Amino acid sequence: MTTYLINHLRIPGGVPNEAGLQYLERVEATVAAYGGRWLAQGDPDVVEGAWPGSVVLLEFPDRASAQAWYESPEYREILTLRTDNAISDLVFIDGLPEDFTVAGFAGQVRAMVGGSCS
Repeated sequence: MTTYLINHLRIPGGVPNEAGLQYLERVEATVAAYGGRWLAQGDPDVVEGAWPGSVVLLEFPDRASAQAWYESPEYREILTLRTDNAISDLVFIDGLPEDFTVAGFAGQVRAMVGGSCS
C-alpha cells in the first residue's frame, strides 16, 4: 500500500540558509533508491484555519520503503541539515484501499459505537 510523507515545513526568515540549501541539494539522491518521489512542494492556499509555512509531499511504494529511507545512513547523514535549520512536522500516512468510501468508514464507526453517535 502506498505511503505518503507529509512535511509541514517552516524556514526561519522564509529563505533557506547555506545548510538548508545543502540539504535540498542532497536529499533527492537519498529518496530515489527507496522508490520515493516528490508529488508536491510549496506554499499552500489555506482555505480554512492556519498553515504557516509550506508543504512537502512525497510518495513511497509502501511503509517499509518510507521507513527504510528515513532510517538510511544516506538520509541520516544529512538529516540535521534540515532539523537544525527549519521547523518540520513530518508524518507518514498510508494510502487507502481502492474500495474505501467515507460513508463506509462512517458505517464502521457506527457499528463500533453501537449504531449512533451522541
